[in-house]
Amino acid sequence: MKTEIVAEIGSNWEGNISKANSLIKECKKAGANAVKFQMWRADDLYKKDNPNYKEISKSELTFEKAKKIKKICDDLKIEFFCSVFYPEAVEFLENLGVKRYKVASWTSKLGHKFAKETLEKKASTKKPMIVSMGMGGNIKLINKILRKNSVTMCYCISEYPLLFEKINWKKAITFNGFSDHTLGIIAPIVFTMLKKQSKAKKIIIEKHVKLKSSKGPDASTSIDTEQLSEMVSSIRLIEKVNL
Repeated sequence: MKTEIVAEIGSNWEGNISKANSLIKECKKAGANAVKFQMWRADDLYKKDNPNYKEISKSELTFEKAKKIKKICDDLKIEFFCSVFYPEAVEFLENLGVKRYKVASWTSKLGHKFAKETLEKKASTKKPMIVSMGMGGNIKLINKILRKNSVTMCYCISEYPLLFEKINWKKAITFNGFSDHTLGIIAPIVFTMLKKQSKAKKIIIEKHVKLKSSKGPDASTSIDTEQLSEMVSSIRLIEKVNL
């Protein structure tokens, strides 16, 4: 079984290229296969009276910063891709040569300003998609829009943090992806073990990752890069188990 491990950076780079560089290097060192950022415009998604607006706005991934981060990833030989929340960003990332896209739960629910338009723009690339539907949404509509794309659906519950006890493991193992919001690294390890037992050929684990010094909205529910390294090591051992 092959397990692909995606380090979700979210807002943990705090809009700082130097911090992004450090975080990407540590994720690569820990053994992650890819780093994922979020490409949105703060004013599209949040009101300025939101208590986290300042931090959210600070970590907005502009085209200029995305270009720099893509180069850092290319130099380190780790994949860079994004959850995208407006259609122009898809066009920009196509020019950067990204290999795939993430469809966030918020987009799957069609819960933000340009959700459907962005989803259709992603679909038009015919590239692979990782899809979370942790907020619900119309699965038939999503599958119809993405009918020409290779899609990996992720088991996901959009609670931050998610209590381990809320995971429905019987349902979770019907998915080939796991977008995890629990604290710590146990849930992804359990998912990998269960998928190994079910003889899955390929799975994707997505986990929010931070530096120990990271601050901001995502930091409290993210693992640090040392924990990421422990998680990757455990998963690689599980892959080698002969059943």
